[in-house]
Amino acid sequence: MTQIALVTYPGFTALDLIGPYAVLRMLPDADIRFVWHETGPVTTDSGVLVIGATHAFRETPRPDIVVVPGGSTSVMIHADDPELRRWLRAVDEYTTWTASVCAGSVILGAAGLLRDRRATSHWQAVQAMRAFGATPSADERIVEDGDIVTAAGVSAGIDLALWIAERIAGSERAKAIALAIEYDPQPPFHSGNVANASAGTIARANAIPARDSITLPHMSSGIKVMWRAAIRQARVGRRRRRPVLPTR
Repeated sequence: MTQIALVTYPGFTALDLIGPYAVLRMLPDADIRFVWHETGPVTTDSGVLVIGATHAFRETPRPDIVVVPGGSTSVMIHADDPELRRWLRAVDEYTTWTASVCAGSVILGAAGLLRDRRATSHWQAVQAMRAFGATPSADERIVEDGDIVTAAGVSAGIDLALWIAERIAGSERAKAIALAIEYDPQPPFHSGNVANASAGTIARANAIPARDSITLPHMSSGIKVMWRAAIRQARVGRRRRRPVLPTR
């Protein structure tokens, strides 16, 4: 049995988690858990779609795999959640992979799990990885560094889940899952990567989440998360620069 914990916080981006769920549920002997502080309904970032948290953190102390989604309007609030950060640090001692999709990497970073690692995120958040002591990679869909695996934005969660499926059940099973969900991307236009998008498209994409994300709780939590990260990095840098005194 492979226990897979999908972190289900209020305001998460639905596709970040439902995409991986659609893949990982097809693994043999998969025990899928939607985890949060307590069981019950959790509303996604749309404010309309509701997912049920099936297990509490305390019921899931040693999952094999953890997947943390992003959420454009709420990720900073939950990156500032001490219980979530403690649980992630604790379970990372046992997981085969602790993974994130999109800006879920901000939550991993806030938990201290990205220090001295390579990581990616949504293109709007990838450079923020530096604040958590990580080396950002903006041109990779999936970045593996030890037991930490980070994926780029939103739809990259499906790629991440197939990557995990291959390592758990082999390439043939992963290929069969890809066919079962008919994962054969053929977009009608090629603006899904910053490198291929025009300046106008990038500007319009940047404006999409702005109206919902600029709220007092979001800004307050974001400031606290980034402030803690900056202080931690400054202290680490100071320790590294400290001269070694000669012995007599």
